[in-house]
Amino acid sequence: MTIDPELLEILACPQCKGELRLTAAGDGLVCAACRLLFEIRDEIPILLLEEAKPLADA
Repeated sequence: MTIDPELLEILACPQCKGELRLTAAGDGLVCAACRLLFEIRDEIPILLLEEAKPLADA
């Protein structure tokens, strides 16, 4: 799954307004500052804090 690079440029984390990066698998967007994962469903980024998943500690 891919996301338009122009769209990715303007999307921001809804919590901190920071940069979002596409996951390696292309199935979500990650905010490194907040350590949150936002899923992409049916090619639509779900940028709701209630739907975000915390990143597992490595």
